[in-house]
Amino acid sequence: MLTVDNVSLRFGDKKLFEDVNIKFIPGNCYGLIGANGAGKSTFLNILSGELDSQSGHVSMGPGERLAVLKQDHFAYEEEIVLNVVIMGHQRLYQIIEEKNAIYMKGEFSDEDGMKIAELEGEFAELNGWEAESEAARLLEGLGIKDALHQLKMSELTGGEKVKVLLAQALFGEPDVLLLDEPTNHLDIAAIQWLEEFLINFENTVIVVSHDRYFLNHVCTHIADLDFSKIKLYVGNYDFWYESSQLAMKLTSEANKKKEEKIKELQTFIERFSANASKSKQATSRKKLLDKISLDDIQPSSRRYPYVHFEQEREVGNDLLRVEGISKSIEGKKILDNISFTMNKDDKIALIGANEVAKTTLFQILAGELEPDSGSYRWGVTTAQSYFPKDNAAYFQRDDINLVDWLRQYSPNEQDESFIRGFLGRMLFAKDEALKKVNVLSGGEKVRCMLSRMMLSKANVLLLDEPTNHLDLESITALNNGLTNFKGSMILSTHDHQLIQTVANRMMNIKEDGTLFDKSITYDEYLAEAK
Repeated sequence: MLTVDNVSLRFGDKKLFEDVNIKFIPGNCYGLIGANGAGKSTFLNILSGELDSQSGHVSMGPGERLAVLKQDHFAYEEEIVLNVVIMGHQRLYQIIEEKNAIYMKGEFSDEDGMKIAELEGEFAELNGWEAESEAARLLEGLGIKDALHQLKMSELTGGEKVKVLLAQALFGEPDVLLLDEPTNHLDIAAIQWLEEFLINFENTVIVVSHDRYFLNHVCTHIADLDFSKIKLYVGNYDFWYESSQLAMKLTSEANKKKEEKIKELQTFIERFSANASKSKQATSRKKLLDKISLDDIQPSSRRYPYVHFEQEREVGNDLLRVEGISKSIEGKKILDNISFTMNKDDKIALIGANEVAKTTLFQILAGELEPDSGSYRWGVTTAQSYFPKDNAAYFQRDDINLVDWLRQYSPNEQDESFIRGFLGRMLFAKDEALKKVNVLSGGEKVRCMLSRMMLSKANVLLLDEPTNHLDLESITALNNGLTNFKGSMILSTHDHQLIQTVANRMMNIKEDGTLFDKSITYDEYLAEAK
């Protein structure tokens, strides 16, 4: 068990936490959520001992071990991959090193013999004889093949290093596991393996992630960092989100009788319980959900941008025809004879690992890049709006504020009050709307680009990785906005929940530049791919 007693921390005038008291119990997975800048990673650093709190303390049970997902991908460049994983259990690896040093001696002294006996005993107690096979199983599960296990870390790609460091954190069944954005840079197969690992993990997990699908699958509880406190809620991210929205609604309905509110809460809980999957985590959540009372749910201070796409005119049946498009970049074939017809009501997800191919196709369809051969034709009733993966070109001027920037994309150059009202709904209130555009953060720029798209009232949206740099609140708002959009779209994203809830057609541009194309959901696609 991990216990947090009266932990407080300030940075200058900013109060991150104040008198935080929590017990993280074995058998549970806690999703730590909070607005950008709230201090989620800082709190994990306090739990791991990398950062001291200004008051209070963190403690674990006697003999318990804590493991952390390391973020420095270049920390072990000269080490062998398999050894890096075993280093996750610091004491076990230390014993291995001490044993090897003694066995390398030319002659044994009596003292060496006694020390070896002591080390061998502790080595066996820590399951050392299974260390290499366990490390290999973890690596294989995450997609690091056996041929790579004896290489140096410097010989791996960046994505492979991320997987090795994750295997290191998981190694040796730590009593407490701290994971900060563990799904970053993982392919879908590795994420699915990690989900299954954590669902069956019997100790304590605390995870920070922007992947809602991941949080929904693995978490039994949500630890919400809000109002400088951390409050625990039973359930996964979707349950926390919808219960906080329900709490806001019930709070605003002052005249509603308590009995009616309780009935609404019970209906809400029953709906979530009925939708639970058969996994161990879901079963654990269901038992706890049944015990929730009206006082257990509270409104959140979170602010969600208002993302709503309207189409000025309904699109006709003739939407998009792509015929034999090919494109090479620096001598490499990126797209090879790509052909498809986009139909009315199609919401296409470009999926798969070929990031360059997806972005290249977007750039061609948006008119920013010419194909080497082939053609495409948009229907006369279509109006397209494009969200590029790289938006830097839109924010280079240092002499323009956000109001004037957005006015460029507003029909009839609307007056300032309209623009300010629009920006306010996108969380740029008051003086925030007068920021110079070249100093905006990554997430702020994305919200600006979404604002630009909303003002266009296009009936076809082209979105290349729109969730990059966004916090959970903005991703949720975007998901809701795209779900409610009546037009058509082509979308590329790594957000599983966004694809599953929005798209009805899957396209995968394979490494050879050819196209897989089928009208199915993302979950159906993944099931077929197994």
